[in-house]
Amino acid sequence: LQAGRHEFPFTFQLPETLATSFEGKHGSVRYWVKAKLHRPWSTVRKVKKEFTVIEPIDINTPALLAPQAGAKEKLARAWYCNRGQVSVTAKIDRKGYTPGEVIPIFAEIDNCTSRAVVPKAAIIQTQTFIARGTKKQKKSVVTSIVGDSIAAGRREVWHGRALKIPPVGPSILQCRIIQVEYSLKVCVDIPGTSKLLLELPLVIGTIPLHPFGSRTSSVSSQYSVNLDWLSTIPEQPEAPPEYSTVVSSPETEQSLAPPCRSELGSILEGPFFAYIQEFRFRPPPLYSEVMNSP
Repeated sequence: LQAGRHEFPFTFQLPETLATSFEGKHGSVRYWVKAKLHRPWSTVRKVKKEFTVIEPIDINTPALLAPQAGAKEKLARAWYCNRGQVSVTAKIDRKGYTPGEVIPIFAEIDNCTSRAVVPKAAIIQTQTFIARGTKKQKKSVVTSIVGDSIAAGRREVWHGRALKIPPVGPSILQCRIIQVEYSLKVCVDIPGTSKLLLELPLVIGTIPLHPFGSRTSSVSSQYSVNLDWLSTIPEQPEAPPEYSTVVSSPETEQSLAPPCRSELGSILEGPFFAYIQEFRFRPPPLYSEVMNSP
């Protein structure tokens, strides 16, 4: 090359089976581009530039859309005495999720012991490092929630208790030296004995759930909403009342005023819904009343 500036563009096609970039306690997965410049009678000039690879994991597959469920029970003992039994049953609507989604947990905890117990749920990340035929693992809690204490002889039911996934790296399942796996653990702290643990597998993907991909892609997969009040709405409204009976005195008009902010919590469960229905079907005033008004 003659003296001056020369540019040579290079392109590379990345294989489809590259593992996601990762930095762990006992190892890492890194990628970079390295360039060398050979000069006669001089040292070789080297430069490299790192880049990140994200392996695509599409959760819109039958295996990752399948519900996950399990059940476990434990006999609580203290000083060789039977204190009763604790059982837990848990279910989630699918196996695959992406960061930022909310996992609704449906669980039942039966406390048949003589002491109060505390249920918990957490997302656990397990890093597995494989080298020369040996393995090392590192487990960490990604996020967790704590339920209310369950008294002796009582049962607790979770109707879609929400657990949000924080920004975490995706699962690494196909790499021969490093694996990153996730699981949902529902545990019950039992005084005087070890915890009762129930583990459900999770896969953290990179391609989110398609809104119309399957039956499981519903609002309930992200939020727990009670729609029981819809059954109380009549299909056909009643006949509207007479105008004179609706607005006959200042007291009547005051009773039709909208509720204050403190009453908005039950906006569709109490009298306010009736107020909407009543106001909606009020007839217009007579033509003579409009013309005679100033």
